[in-house]
Amino acid sequence: MSALSRSYNPFAEDEEEDVAPAGPGGAGGADRQRYLQQEVLRRSAATADSTTRSLSLLYESERIGVAASEELVRQGEALKRTEQMVDKMDQDLKTSQRHINSIKSVWGGLVNYFKAKPPESKPEQNGAPEYYANSRLKEAMISSKEQESKYQESHPNLRKLDNSVNDFSKADLVSSVQRDAYPKNQQLRAYHQKIDTNLDEMSSGLSRLKSLALGLQTEIEEQDDMLDRLTKKVETLDVNIKNTDRKVRQL
Repeated sequence: MSALSRSYNPFAEDEEEDVAPAGPGGAGGADRQRYLQQEVLRRSAATADSTTRSLSLLYESERIGVAASEELVRQGEALKRTEQMVDKMDQDLKTSQRHINSIKSVWGGLVNYFKAKPPESKPEQNGAPEYYANSRLKEAMISSKEQESKYQESHPNLRKLDNSVNDFSKADLVSSVQRDAYPKNQQLRAYHQKIDTNLDEMSSGLSRLKSLALGLQTEIEEQDDMLDRLTKKVETLDVNIKNTDRKVRQL
C-alpha cells in the first residue's frame, strides 16, 4: 500500500524521487509519479507566471491612473487661472463704469467721489496660481507613486534579466508554521509562495486603484462646480460688457 500511495504523491521530497518502488509494476508507478510531479510543477509555474503578468498590468493601470490624476490637477490649475482672469476683468469693468459715470455728469462724479471705493484686487503673482487637489486624490497619488519602482521591475521591457531565473532563495525565510502550510517539495513550495505573494500585492494594488478612482471622482465633481461657477461669471461679465459698450456709445 505504501508503494501505491507514493506512486500518486506529487509532493514527495526531492530525495525520495530517485527511489523506485518495489514489486511488480514498480517502474510504471515511478513513471506515473514523475509525470504527476512534472504536471503539478508545470501548472504551478503557469499560475505563478499568470499572477505575475496580472500584477504587472495592475501596476501599469496604477501608473496610468496617476498620470490621469496629474493631468486633472493641471486642468484644475487652468480653471482657477481662468477664473482669476474673469474676476480681474469684472473688477476692471466696474472701474470703467465708475469713470463713465463721472464723465456723463457732475452729479455722477460727486456720487462716485463720496461712494465707498471697492477693494482693489491684489496683483496676480507670477507663475501658475496655487491649486490643491482634494485630499483623497492627493493621498492616493502619493501612495501610488511609491509603487513606480515595482512597475519598472515588473514590466517585461524594464525589468532586469536576472528576474528570469526562478528565485527560491526566499523559501527558507518563512516561519515554521507557514512552511507547514506549503508542499514539502522545495520547487513547488517556492511557486506557491510566489503565487501567494502576488495575490497579496494584487489585493493591495486593487485597494490603491479604488482610492485613486474615488479621488478622481471627487476631483471631477469639484471641477464641475468650478466650471458652473465660471460659466455664470462669464455670462454676467458678457452682460456688463454690453451695458458698458452701450454707455460709451451714448457719450
